Amino acid sequence: MIRTWHITAERMEQIEFPEHSSLDIITRQLPDGFYSTFRTYGQGTRVIGLKAHLQRLFQPIKSRHINETHLRNHLAELLKPYSHEARVRLIMTKQGQLYVAIEPLKQLPSEIYEKGVRVETVEMARNSPRLKSTAFISASQDERKHIVREGIFEALMVKNGKILEGMTSNFFYVARPAKSKDVLCTAQRDILLGVTRRTVIRVGRGMGLDVKYQPLRRDQLEVPREAFITSSSRGIVPVIQIDEVTVGEGGRRAEPVEAVGAITRQLSAAYEAYVLKKAEKIWVCFK
Repeated sequence: MIRTWHITAERMEQIEFPEHSSLDIITRQLPDGFYSTFRTYGQGTRVIGLKAHLQRLFQPIKSRHINETHLRNHLAELLKPYSHEARVRLIMTKQGQLYVAIEPLKQLPSEIYEKGVRVETVEMARNSPRLKSTAFISASQDERKHIVREGIFEALMVKNGKILEGMTSNFFYVARPAKSKDVLCTAQRDILLGVTRRTVIRVGRGMGLDVKYQPLRRDQLEVPREAFITSSSRGIVPVIQIDEVTVGEGGRRAEPVEAVGAITRQLSAAYEAYVLKKAEKIWVCFK
């Protein structure tokens, strides 16, 4: 069950929503604004890239009601009951009102990470790619319902023939230029610069991978040797099929090959080790 609070520097007021609401349903019922979503580590006491999540929230709107330090300490208090980890959404309205929605973390089944997922491409893009606007949740609602009906894990957004990112994730692929080693590729322009995306790039470079900022073209789906999507709550999720093309097989098949590439597996293991070590403490001392 999700619990939601309106937070100011002085107090936390719980707001009641119907029992079976989702984070997206709750977000759509609040005034327009900006949001960030992440999971906790360390029994609800740490978050990877928390500073970046808060900057994303506070940069568009300078709230008169609360600052980052107050928010951190309120958040630490709210998360005390979540010893088995939580998923958190912070919502800042355009009027500077701050809301926090928290639900117990539901881990994806292990077979998702072991076998990979199927995704599809769709003509869609964010109006303001660098801002995580709550308006996008409503704008993409029809596509979200469609992929659930079709059993598709994620929709990859396409603009001018280029795959930019997922609706709820960033997108990476592994390519091997002629007579060269594998390169980790991802779009850089016209996307939301995700916190997990930044971490994966850092981890990949630490493994010795070259990183190239180049979006995959929709008409070149046979190029990737591997592919995956990233998000704060789910980490690295391998992609084994895009539309009707099996990743790594260079052609079209009726059924995807249930195999996750070696680089994706190595990156996943390195990422998990990194976040366990580097996740930030939520609570801070007042100065």
